[in-house]
Amino acid sequence: MSDIVNNKAHHRYELAVEDHLAVTYYKIEGNVITFIHTEVPPELGGKGIGSKLIRGALDQVRADGLKVIAQCPFVKAFIEKHAEYQDLLT
Repeated sequence: MSDIVNNKAHHRYELAVEDHLAVTYYKIEGNVITFIHTEVPPELGGKGIGSKLIRGALDQVRADGLKVIAQCPFVKAFIEKHAEYQDLLT
């Protein structure tokens, strides 16, 4: 089970770690999800939290049958480094 929560009311995927919240914001139009911005609190920096968040979000996106626009530089870089997610790009 994933720790990643899709908070549809706030248009973001969330990962809670040590009383902090890492989030990646998105918008959905039709069957395309655009990742806009990712925030990882400084307290969680350098621990792979951002990558875990994006991996979990992309796994849910795949399960939902959506295509991805990686507007967020962090998401874009993650997909470039992980070939298994490149098929999700529009």
